[in-house]
Amino acid sequence: MFKFKPILKTVVWGGDKIAPFKGIETDQEQIGESWELSGVKGHESVIDGGPWDGKTVTELCEARKEWLLGARVYARTGTEFPLLIKFIDARDDLSIQVHPDDKLAYARHDGSKGKTEMWYVVGASEGAHLMSGLSHRITPEEYVSRVSEGTITDVLCNYPVAPGDVFFIPAGRIHAIGAGCFVAEIQQTSDITYRIYDYGRPGLDGKPRELHTELAKDAIDYTVKPDYRTGYQKCLNRESVLVRCPYFTTSLYDLTEPYVKDLHNIDSFLTVICVEGSGVLRCVEPAQLREKKVFGFTRRARALSGPQTVEMPVRQGETVLVPACVEALEFIPDAAGSPDAAGAADGQAAPHFKLLTSYIA
Repeated sequence: MFKFKPILKTVVWGGDKIAPFKGIETDQEQIGESWELSGVKGHESVIDGGPWDGKTVTELCEARKEWLLGARVYARTGTEFPLLIKFIDARDDLSIQVHPDDKLAYARHDGSKGKTEMWYVVGASEGAHLMSGLSHRITPEEYVSRVSEGTITDVLCNYPVAPGDVFFIPAGRIHAIGAGCFVAEIQQTSDITYRIYDYGRPGLDGKPRELHTELAKDAIDYTVKPDYRTGYQKCLNRESVLVRCPYFTTSLYDLTEPYVKDLHNIDSFLTVICVEGSGVLRCVEPAQLREKKVFGFTRRARALSGPQTVEMPVRQGETVLVPACVEALEFIPDAAGSPDAAGAADGQAAPHFKLLTSYIA
């Protein structure tokens, strides 16, 4: 298992929540993004600790191929790590934007991938909101007119948000994260963004930021949907699937007790993002799993242990990459077996260990 050094990005709309959330100290200001795990060229994540310390995720992919990515994923994406994971802290509204799909990105940007993404709202200040999708049908010509007139936001759906809300943003959907949002973002490995509208504000250099009105015109999906929020079943101590799409399958685990996740048949790496609390990730070598016959087990199955067991502590704000060779992974909240957990039996709430996991199906 691998952790990475965060890539902190100062942006015009950035806030001051990312560093304390992650428990790190920095003099950097207006941090709007922390790239937790990135294979984007020129912005590759660097491994933090262990035998691979100082190596990039791309070097790891090139050296360990199917062992890390999974045979099916490696055949599909090669040695480019296929997901980009971020935390985003919006002190102010982000620009209105859209991302191209794979076909358009490939044609326009030297064979690049498009960008489909999702947001999980980790925190929300009073009045926090975001925009996703068109509220009613417009034509490409009306889109251009509204951008010119500064009225494009009048035809976008604007949602108040709270922690735990989820939004799936396929390529082509107009969107914007609003002021007060703190989100975890899972997306394709792509940094292609068409900025549609930016409220007339200057960038960090004091100059207006570039708009991509014409590029976005052909990238937008003008379909109107009744609701752009992503619903899911909230539950305790079991898996809640949030999003399934060709680019990633993402689930939430809200835990107060250990949970064992069967990975033997997914043939993919797994990313684990800790969005609340702390605990331990424990995995076992495949041979041990076969000896223990734990395939198909439930969350109530016995804990994994043995001489080949690998454990990694994880806390709020950290992201871990689990290789595809791992066939089972146990999530162990720090509260499990502690006085706090015992106190929960007396009516006191035990601390929660909340994790987002993603893999490629």
